[in-house]
Amino acid sequence: MRITSTSCICPVLVCLCFVQRCYGAAHHGSIKVTRNQTRHTEGETEVHHRPKRGWVWNQFFVLEEHMGPDPQYVGKLHSNSDKGDGSVKYILTGEGAGTIFIIDDTTGDIHSTKSLDREQKTHYVLHAQAIDRRTNKPLEPESEFIIKVQDINDNAPKFTDGPYIVTVPEMSEMGTSVLQVTATDADDPTYGNSARVVYSILQGQPYFSVDPKTGVIRTALHNMDREAREHYSVVIQAKDMAGQVGGLSGSTTVNITLTDVNDNPPRFPQKHYQLYVPESAQVGSAVGKIKANDADTGSNADMKYTIINGDGAGVFSISTDKETREGILSLKKPLNYEKKKSYTLNIEGANTHLDFRFSHLGPFKDVTMLKIIVGDVDEPPLFTMPSYLMEVYENAKIGTPVGTVTAQDPDTANSLVRYFIDHNTEEDRYFTIDANTGTIKTAKIFDREETPWYNITVAASEIDNPGLVSHVPVGIRILDVNDNPPELAREYDVVVCENAKPGQVIQTITATDKDNSANGVRFHFSLDEGLSLNPNFTLKDNEDNTASILTRRRRYSRTTQDMYYLPILISDGGVPPLSSSSTLTVRVCACERDGRVRTCHAEAFLSSAGLSTGALIAILLCVVILLVFSLAIVVLFITLRRSKKEPLIISEEDVRENVVTYDDEGGGEEDTEAFDITALRNPSAAEELKYRRDVRPEVKPAPRHHPSSSLDSINVQEFIKQRLAEADLDPSVPPYDSLQTYAYEGHRSEAGSISSLDSVTTQSDQDYNYLGDWGPEFKKLAELYGEIESERTT
Repeated sequence: MRITSTSCICPVLVCLCFVQRCYGAAHHGSIKVTRNQTRHTEGETEVHHRPKRGWVWNQFFVLEEHMGPDPQYVGKLHSNSDKGDGSVKYILTGEGAGTIFIIDDTTGDIHSTKSLDREQKTHYVLHAQAIDRRTNKPLEPESEFIIKVQDINDNAPKFTDGPYIVTVPEMSEMGTSVLQVTATDADDPTYGNSARVVYSILQGQPYFSVDPKTGVIRTALHNMDREAREHYSVVIQAKDMAGQVGGLSGSTTVNITLTDVNDNPPRFPQKHYQLYVPESAQVGSAVGKIKANDADTGSNADMKYTIINGDGAGVFSISTDKETREGILSLKKPLNYEKKKSYTLNIEGANTHLDFRFSHLGPFKDVTMLKIIVGDVDEPPLFTMPSYLMEVYENAKIGTPVGTVTAQDPDTANSLVRYFIDHNTEEDRYFTIDANTGTIKTAKIFDREETPWYNITVAASEIDNPGLVSHVPVGIRILDVNDNPPELAREYDVVVCENAKPGQVIQTITATDKDNSANGVRFHFSLDEGLSLNPNFTLKDNEDNTASILTRRRRYSRTTQDMYYLPILISDGGVPPLSSSSTLTVRVCACERDGRVRTCHAEAFLSSAGLSTGALIAILLCVVILLVFSLAIVVLFITLRRSKKEPLIISEEDVRENVVTYDDEGGGEEDTEAFDITALRNPSAAEELKYRRDVRPEVKPAPRHHPSSSLDSINVQEFIKQRLAEADLDPSVPPYDSLQTYAYEGHRSEAGSISSLDSVTTQSDQDYNYLGDWGPEFKKLAELYGEIESERTT
């Protein structure tokens, strides 16, 4: 099959297209398909040979934007099997087949029925096939070819980012790059000059230029001055076809603004100025303004004003207003027309931000002269001092002079002055002033501890012109008089531990005095001398306005006394000296070894435990029940003792401190023979005195006296007390009302006697403080021995 195209790339190839059409079957651009012949000869069988095909690929071209009335001819398909008898049918498939491209199925001619746009689609891929019209069988395999859309110059260059806004500093050198613009062309850049763009400037000359190839815009003049012209509008054109005639073009606008540089020095409009200032102008107030002009803008126009010389440099000052760039002239000292009527100032205005590239245009500063005329006005009275400080003692009588203020008329008339106090606050009513002399006096009795300072305002006006008033602040300090005695600085909670030792500091106290330090800086502490010597505590003055409370004896007992009261006398060193008495309450508490308070009295313990009233009632009820139960046991015990006939000591044999074990059990409550209380009720039962056989008695026992009353009238309790007293007085005789006796232990026992018979009468010097160091297991034992020691001391 042969494919022939009549669309040429350019007009020069028209002749080649003609040659191609004439010799397309034998040259490139055609596809040949040859078929082998099958011959039948005698004696030979029919042989089928596979046909040989020769393929030469070609491309079709079709011009875009075809606007003719007839379909545009694209090319021709031809098969070698086509004998021109119409038996071959050509079929076209692929992109655009049947809609854009149509084929004559008999001749193989291909036409384009629509106008194509290369910018939308550059080529189409199609497939061609030749089949037998009668059998519809393919004569050749399907072949693929491409139809390319040939470009024409139908798109103008476009600036996608325009319009542009750009800045460039003024006074830039010629050729300074401003901006690069770029235009795009949708035409095929590989075919002809349709997409070749050239730049040119249509508006903006002679100030700017553009590179025709790169589109870079540059300055075209030297020293372009912003103050002369600030904004420029430049129009740039981009034209394709390399700028040739007939090319398409597009344009954009570039708005260029010259930015400011400091190339203009400041200048005062005048070289001499004159300013009128009244002498009544307040110090610190603004009295005038002055300004130097600068053609620059922004920070390049910032300037600073200074007074460089003149006789008014010490009276006036100048500052710069950053918003308006004006020099603000202020008054530093008060003016007095009577003393000086005019001043002269030389004021300089200079730029603060200099550009040394333009220093040759300077100097960037300017100087002008300002003459200030002082105006005469009627002034109010002037006090001799800007403020007054006076003092008066507290408790001074009403009408006591405090001090005097003085004011004068500064004018030449020297009018008389009248004084008065501005009663704007309550404090101003505590003082009076003499209208003629200005003497201030007290109007009440003052207490420095209540208010130590008063501030009042005194006014003065001329008698001839009362409307002119001047004011002065007066501070009055109330001086201290020693009229307050010292007292304790706070309420002290003093605690002494039961195991405290003599000389131990249990509290340090200090005192305060409402008077100031001049009358109360030194405090003296002592115990009240009107009372007898305190045996429990003493006080030590530390001579630093503190005092220490010390213990005077060893051990204290909560059960004996849980609270002590210590009167203390405190005096100051003022004139006259004052003193006061305070009483400290000292609580006795149980403490740990490290001094921490463990518990104090029972009420504090229950309160700290958080027991309610109902719980306390329940506890008391339990105690009452236990007491009743104990009383019942005692009655039962006495009853059993009465019923027993045998004496308590049934043998005179040597009774040692032995442990005897019996295997029989008691009879319980029903056993009335276990104990006979007759020996306790009948004094004659113990009439006979029995001595211990392990110790030789040294003291004869005291004679026993029995009442003559009957046995039934004997009081058992008194009888027991009598026997106990006899046993205490005679350690060699064991008490017969006891159920135990102790034998003699022997000589030189390292542990000593453990008998309790001598514990009441013998005074032991042993210190039981070491029991508190044995740990919590021995805490209760240490408390018991501590209470015994405390009772002995008491």
